[in-house]
Parts: sequence; C-alpha cells; structure tokens
Amino acid sequence: MAETKRAFGKPHDSFPETTVEQTSDGAFRRQGNYFPARFGVGPGRLPVEADRYRLALSPGCGWGRRQLIALRLLGLTEVVPVDILTERDEAGWKFEDRPGGIRQLTGVERLNDFYRATDPAFTGRGTSPTVIDVKLGQVATNNYHTLSLDWETAWVDFHALGAPYLYPTDLRPEIDLLNQQIFDDVNNGTYKVIFATDLEAARAAKTVFEARLADYDFRLKSRRYLFGDQLTDSDIRLFITLSSYDQGYRPGFPPELGPAVRLSDFPHLWGYARDLFQNGFVDDREAYYLGLQPGPDGQYIPRHQGPAADDRLSPAERLAQWQSPHDRQNLGGSPYYSGPGGGGSYGLWRFGQD
Repeated sequence: MAETKRAFGKPHDSFPETTVEQTSDGAFRRQGNYFPARFGVGPGRLPVEADRYRLALSPGCGWGRRQLIALRLLGLTEVVPVDILTERDEAGWKFEDRPGGIRQLTGVERLNDFYRATDPAFTGRGTSPTVIDVKLGQVATNNYHTLSLDWETAWVDFHALGAPYLYPTDLRPEIDLLNQQIFDDVNNGTYKVIFATDLEAARAAKTVFEARLADYDFRLKSRRYLFGDQLTDSDIRLFITLSSYDQGYRPGFPPELGPAVRLSDFPHLWGYARDLFQNGFVDDREAYYLGLQPGPDGQYIPRHQGPAADDRLSPAERLAQWQSPHDRQNLGGSPYYSGPGGGGSYGLWRFGQD
C-alpha cells in the first residue's frame, strides 16, 4: 500500500492525528481510551477467566506488540488467544479471516462492530489493542496504558511456572512514574514529532525525545535493565519504540528539523535493545513487521520512505546487527536512579492499581 504523504504543518484528512488530536499551538495530543476498564476482583472490574477473551491487535502497532511481549513472557498466549487486525480503512480495522479466529467464531468482520455492540452511540475508531469479551460479544477494554499491568497482576494464577515478576510490589511506585515518562517522552514522543502541525512544537518534541534517549543510555551503562537486574514492565514499554525507531519512526521525522539520531548513537541503549531482542521480546511474526524477516510469501514488508529512511543495509544485514553479541549478561546494577521519583516524590503519585 502506497504511503500517504502530507506537507509538514498542514493537517491532512488521511491523518486524523493532525486534525483532531491537536492543541491550539500545533502540538500532538493523543486521544484517550474509550473503554478503560481493568481486570480484577471487585465492583467495576472485569472478571479473570481463561478462554473468555480475545486480544485483537495489529503486530505493527507498538501498543499491541507490548501486549504480545507480556503474554509471551508470562505464558498467557494460550489463555488469551490473539486475533490479528489486518488492515484499516474508513470503516475501521478488519479481522484476519482464519480457522478458529474471532471472525469465524462470531461472524463479526470488523473491530468497530464490537465497539458499537458495546455502546451504540460509539462513532470513533476502534483501536489496537482491544480485548473482546467473546461471552458477551462486546469490548472489554482498550486501555493499553494499564493492560500489561493487568496481565502481570490480575492474571497471575494463569502465569507459567517461572514467569518473571514484571511488576514487583516494592518497585511499583517507581515503575509507574518511569512508565509515564517513557510514554510521554519516548513512546508518544515520536508521534509528537511526526504529527505536530507547528514546526517549533515538533522541534521541542524532538529535543525532549533525544534527551530522554541520552538519559536512558547513561542509566543503562551500569544496569542490565532499567531497574538493575530485575526485568520489569518498563523494559517492555521502552523496547517497543527502540525496536521500531530506526526503520519505522525516524524516516517520518520532518527534514526541517535536521538530522535525527540513530539508536546506534547510544551504545548502552543499543546493546540493551539487542539483549531484549535476543531474549524473547520478538518472535518471527513481529520480526516481519519490524522489516527484519520475510513473510510466508518470501517478501519483506515495504520499507518506510522519507528523507531519513535508512537504505544502507539490507533486511538480512539489519537482522544480523540485532543478533550480534550484546555483552550485557554480567551487568546487574541498582534498581534506583536519579529520577523520576527522586526525593521521595514517588510516594506522592499512584498510576497503576493493585
């Protein structure tokens, strides 16, 4: 599918992010989630039941890949089956048509149909990821902010033996604050650069994004993971942007802003990303969507185009780079860093819930 181009600074109907999700000064402000329910026990919580839910997502979506990584690490892939969203047009996302998939199971072809079945007044666009309650034929939640936290806590009875404890109780306040920072400055930071309709707003976002990468590069100089030797939910959140940045986001940075950094400009961050890549954070399907492996037909996903597109290496050469030794296996490090949460301020805030 040909990539839609837009002139920088001009809203484009093909990019609702540039027409609806904008502040008055031309900065990108992402929309909220329509169905923010959480899993757990108690009033208003979604019941935790195996085989009741299906996770609908696009593997090319970072918010969706975050869930895939969490489910895989925790051993929940058979408990919460995944349905792939294959394409999106003016009618919204369409489900992959496959044996045993939700489309054949329910007869529903599009994600938006489940949204309208849940709320007949719904007029927006269904998003990736969305959890479908097959028992009710409705949307359970599309709250990607907290969904991985729920897999890590509310679904613990279904975790595989030896699954990592990705949201340890003693670090939750610090993890919550770091997750917010990662979202604002890195995950959403790339979109703030790409979808700003004001040049200075884009420049400010790019400055913050690159400064945050430098901050994490120093943090990871002496730590294997963001919280020392403890793999956490925060590592999943950071990885989804790092793994997509050079080939997915960087080519879309406005050329008016000058050269954009590469992940390899940050040696500790680059080694950290390779460490995660080689330890369960990417499967073959995700490697295809990252442009690193061919699909079943032997073809690679089309590359992103743009002035910052990296055509120096073939997909096979880039995959070899990701598979090169990272030499981080002997690192440990302290779980505590200068921020966010310094000065005891972590005790003032609470984003996630037990």
